[in-house]
Amino acid sequence: MTEHSTDGVTRRGLLAGALALGVAGGVTGGLAGPGWAKTGKAVKPMARPGPVSLADLLAKAPGGAVSGFALLDAKTGQVLEAQNESAVLPPASVQKAITTLYALDKLGGDHRLATLVLATGPVAGGVLQGDLILMGGGDPTLDTDGLGDLVATLAAKGLRKVSGRFLYDASALPSFERIADDQPEQAGYNPGLSGLLLNFNRVNFEWTKGAGRLVMDARGEQYVVPVRVASIAAVNREGPLFDRKDRAGIEAWTVARAALGQAGSRWLPVRHVAPYVADVFAGLCAAQGIKLPAPQPGSASGTQLTGRQSDELSVILHGMLKYSTNITAETLGLLASGQGNTAASAKAMQVWAAARLGLQAKFVDHSGLGAASRITPLGLAQALRAGNATATGSALRGLMKEGDLRGEDGKALAGGGATVRAKSGTLNFVSGLAGFIEPPNGRDMIFAVHSADLPRRAAVLMADREDPPGLHGWLVRARGLQGGLIRRWAQVYGGT
Repeated sequence: MTEHSTDGVTRRGLLAGALALGVAGGVTGGLAGPGWAKTGKAVKPMARPGPVSLADLLAKAPGGAVSGFALLDAKTGQVLEAQNESAVLPPASVQKAITTLYALDKLGGDHRLATLVLATGPVAGGVLQGDLILMGGGDPTLDTDGLGDLVATLAAKGLRKVSGRFLYDASALPSFERIADDQPEQAGYNPGLSGLLLNFNRVNFEWTKGAGRLVMDARGEQYVVPVRVASIAAVNREGPLFDRKDRAGIEAWTVARAALGQAGSRWLPVRHVAPYVADVFAGLCAAQGIKLPAPQPGSASGTQLTGRQSDELSVILHGMLKYSTNITAETLGLLASGQGNTAASAKAMQVWAAARLGLQAKFVDHSGLGAASRITPLGLAQALRAGNATATGSALRGLMKEGDLRGEDGKALAGGGATVRAKSGTLNFVSGLAGFIEPPNGRDMIFAVHSADLPRRAAVLMADREDPPGLHGWLVRARGLQGGLIRRWAQVYGGT
């Protein structure tokens, strides 16, 4: 998915940070490109062209990049077509397909995650005689509205005051400030983590024209809560576009004033996640007339006052694959491994993938955001086939984004009928696509296509990493190769 610019931003980089998380830093949700389109839209089919030769397709691949692919017969594992299939390349967000298999195997598709509010004493006359504890269970889908519903339940129970402490317990997961160290400070797809999560660990930044008014809040559909643990100020400078410092418990941001010529908004990453969630919870309580003491980290056993269960894991994974949310992948990978840090957790998944899927790869995280991860097209395709053959992994295909076969102009191909279920991935000058082709003749296929220009990626300056020069044209060619190969395979081997 390509990057999205925020209305009114006059410099590259102030990208819209909502749930359409398609950014060059590595979060990809769609399968944009000549060979992919969403189903459900009625179009007039175009005449079916003949198969394109591999030589012609490869001639259109990104110049200077290493491009490799592998196509397997899903039933037999036979390699039908391959080129540079052993090239060792970053998987980018395609790696989330492996994380999905891992989470399904270790946790189960019906697993749910809980966020609880506990009390160490009784509530009498509206006053809790003891401590109130907000306990996170690692739910990556918790948003301001969900947290607000918990508070509304407390208010409905008559709670108005806490005589003891307000504790927040985020120990269900390790805490860290960012997924990858090589991304711009303002990249909303690269936030921190803790056992308490909220809004994919991002805070909303909204400004009026000319930076007359700057607001930081935790925004939902029903509730909008100003935050006290984050602030922002516009300053007169050429660069960097954003900067952030920790000041007395506040994440203090500054932004170049010249970038705020028109009104707009975007999501910024939260580095210290648990205090942020506690701050929003306290703000929601205040709005409901519940007075809390200052939040502090801690844990205690108590009686449950209210709680929220997430959707089943399979539903969460479907959303992760659709929107390519990095923090969801990291959360579920850590929960599946039970390890205390990302490096150890990624290594555990790597060992599991070798034993369970026969995959020889290097993983540095669970999302693919870390550019040091490595995989081969053939290894990935074979791993998807191995996963598809397991009781838990057979669900992956149905969780992937689905599309139908399209021509280079985006129109449906006459006599096509092939369905593609796949996961895309994008980093700066890295693009991949892998998944399943289901043609009308019943010969299901599994494929992986990757292109990468690692020297060009390494040369991109930090200030340009949200929108590097030349990236758009490069991605067009990479995705053109992916789409062309899928069309060819559906015709040559699928009878379309």
